[in-house]
Amino acid sequence: MRCPFCGNMETQVKDSRPSEDGAAIRRRRSCPECGGRFTTFERVQLRDLVIVKRSGRRTPFDRTKLDRSIAVAVRKRPIDQERIDRMVSGIVRQLESLGETDISSETVGDLVMKALRSLDVVAYVRYASVYRDFQETSDFARFLGDEGLSDDGANDEIDDPHVIKRGLGEQDLSSTDDA
Repeated sequence: MRCPFCGNMETQVKDSRPSEDGAAIRRRRSCPECGGRFTTFERVQLRDLVIVKRSGRRTPFDRTKLDRSIAVAVRKRPIDQERIDRMVSGIVRQLESLGETDISSETVGDLVMKALRSLDVVAYVRYASVYRDFQETSDFARFLGDEGLSDDGANDEIDDPHVIKRGLGEQDLSSTDDA
């Protein structure tokens, strides 16, 4: 394995153990040339997957891209990294078990949406806002209503999504105030 710090081709494995979810082998390595230490993961890959984009463009499946997109959705949410890793591994296993090498980006997105909905509703809505390309607040409101996630009657007041109403504790700080 090449050292990511100095490029030396000869590195030594110092420790090997299964990852938390058991889907990979975690190896701690060191470089005798520069003394750098780093971690690698070895995973089983059943087949090379190709993602077919909406435009028809084909790209190799990249697990790290899937990890990054999910990390954006779950950022600052109270979710253990172990649960996220298990979810990503589960999605990859589902993709590999489809029996096809060419997989549409919609299939990947739908699997992510399904997994996120069961993991964390806020992360699910965040991901959906990008995946479904929400442009206005009305897109959010419609999605929440369609998914049964809106508060009962709370969104009934929204006639015009461009009108923002003040909530409790907010003040009108117009120039006519005597503050």
